[in-house]
Amino acid sequence: MANQEEGSILKALDVAKTQWYHFTAVVVAGMGFFTDSYDLFVISLITKLLGRINYQVPGSSSPGSLPDGISAAVRGVAFAGTFLGQIFFGCLGDKLGRKRVYGSTLLIMTICSIASGLSFGKDPKTVMVTLCFFRFWLGFGIGGDYPLSATIMSEYANKRTRGAFIASVFAMQGVGKLAAGGVSLHVSYLFEIKFPSRAYILDGAASTRMKMPETARYTALVAKNAEQAALDMTKIIGFGMMTVFMLVLAVPYHHWTLPANRIGFVIFYSFTFFFSNFGPNATTFIVPAEIFPARIRSTCHGISAASGKAGAMVGSFGFSALVKALGMSKTLYIMAGINFAGLLITKFAIPEPKGISLEELTGETKPEKVQEKIVV
Repeated sequence: MANQEEGSILKALDVAKTQWYHFTAVVVAGMGFFTDSYDLFVISLITKLLGRINYQVPGSSSPGSLPDGISAAVRGVAFAGTFLGQIFFGCLGDKLGRKRVYGSTLLIMTICSIASGLSFGKDPKTVMVTLCFFRFWLGFGIGGDYPLSATIMSEYANKRTRGAFIASVFAMQGVGKLAAGGVSLHVSYLFEIKFPSRAYILDGAASTRMKMPETARYTALVAKNAEQAALDMTKIIGFGMMTVFMLVLAVPYHHWTLPANRIGFVIFYSFTFFFSNFGPNATTFIVPAEIFPARIRSTCHGISAASGKAGAMVGSFGFSALVKALGMSKTLYIMAGINFAGLLITKFAIPEPKGISLEELTGETKPEKVQEKIVV
């Protein structure tokens, strides 16, 4: 009887028509991702402002700037928190349920967003330490949003539209980056506005997120109450084109250093970002939410997302040193090689989840086995 009930619940979830609650889930999860992206991106836009406010030398005509070490710390500390938060909250989401943990990440992000804008200290170094402290914990809360948003959206969605809904949540990351740039243009003279401003957005989504019910798949497959558009070609094209454009920049690098050709360098480098978001960046958010079993889905998505943030930390802390040691041209060759490795791994090691139910992908519920148990 339990198996029959489980099979009927999971089948109903997979064939359910798109309804209003699907869009509500996209908006709630998407607003969280919007603010996550806003905060992680906005810091790179205000480091110069932080230097001019806190490190201006009296009587000097040149603007102040952050020391290299402090600049790297301010930029990278949130990624360190995000790395740990993705693993911690991913595991916690599988143990305590998606809903309960989802709310706690929101609370952490709201408090630390406000605190980041109120960073204090008697000297510039203390101000930076305070800012880094709150940004670390802000990143920790943001880390929880990655696996939980993807997992919740995948478990709410039906089989036909699952990839599209997860991608819609992830697409808010791009909107967050645009918003960060827009805010910087208009309030660059008031850096305190930028950090707390995301808190107002979080508050708007708070009540709805807290009211979201636990996902039926978690309840069915993990809580045991009833015993839970990632195209392969898109990923390959994304990695492939990133490799091509990195080589376009690396091979004739001296050509791009000439003043008349610098605009071309910027254009081709921009294409690498386009194809990063066209394929790999989005699908690394979607695929982990689909291919892992419900009992460890949040944990595994957290580990997958944390791996990405580990790369971001390497870039934030080590890219400048690599360029100084090897030169820009060789660094671009290395990046092209990494992109090509991603293409090969995607091609030969990642399963295609499109059009397959979550349970069929993970082997948790084999339709024929459920039927056999029902007959017996």
